[in-house]
Amino acid sequence: MGRMSVNLCGIVIDNPVIPASGTYGFGYEFAELYDINMLGTFSFKGTTSQPRFGNPSPRIAETPSGMLNAVGLQNPGVEKVISEELPKLAKVFHKPVMANVSGFALDEYTEVCSKLDKEPMVGWLEVNISCPNVHGGGMSFGTSPEQAAAVTKAVKAVTAKPVIMKLSPNVTDIVSIAKACEEAGADGISLINTMLSMRIDLKSRKPLLANITGGLSGPAVFPIAVRMVYQVSKTVNIPVVGLGGVSSAQDVIEMMMAGATAVQVGAANLVNPFACKEIIENLPAVMDKYEIENLKDIIGGAH
Repeated sequence: MGRMSVNLCGIVIDNPVIPASGTYGFGYEFAELYDINMLGTFSFKGTTSQPRFGNPSPRIAETPSGMLNAVGLQNPGVEKVISEELPKLAKVFHKPVMANVSGFALDEYTEVCSKLDKEPMVGWLEVNISCPNVHGGGMSFGTSPEQAAAVTKAVKAVTAKPVIMKLSPNVTDIVSIAKACEEAGADGISLINTMLSMRIDLKSRKPLLANITGGLSGPAVFPIAVRMVYQVSKTVNIPVVGLGGVSSAQDVIEMMMAGATAVQVGAANLVNPFACKEIIENLPAVMDKYEIENLKDIIGGAH
């Protein structure tokens, strides 16, 4: 293992930098700009059972130190992802990829996960439980330990690959939800997803987003993400993937000291398509500055 490599749920990756789902498409778009094989891996666009066209526009809005999005899980559906997107990706990316899965009912999660689990390119399943449960009154699966555990257990029953549960930060007790996922069999925890937020246009006197509310991401949420990664990683005995406002090599190291084994970069990719490339290139110098020989040695170093 190199000095930047880490072991994520049994799979060794060259470095801990992972573009976050929804900010990197299916990878090949970025492969036109640089060799994406320099990444640890990446999490591809959130995939559902059926194609989704997403929410009406406007669905993106800028905010100080961040952005709001209410894209609405636009994706071609799992069958098209398997038949069209993954073959295109295989031409430019030669490492295991992280498959991000979304759903609105338990059987949708299990259907999509079982299909993606069979794909040789897929290394991990990152299960986004921030979606509203259509059979449970519309509350997000990720807002209750019981619901989070139910999704985890159902997905683990139909998969052989590592399952990483992606948690919503829009809760009062993130630790209990992470713990419930671990007890239900999760191989890892990914956090945080976006913070529920809104802005109002002063001229029209209406919300900026057609969806009214959206998810806040970017540097504004970084301190919240660090706090939640710190709390969760102290409690669970499975790897934590930290994300939320990460935009520099220093941020990656701070996240890892908080307890993250790997670190995802989201909104920064939308501002600068070379963000992940630059972070990876800058990591050795920042490691030297803080006298870090191997990144794996600093995981949870702030505990």
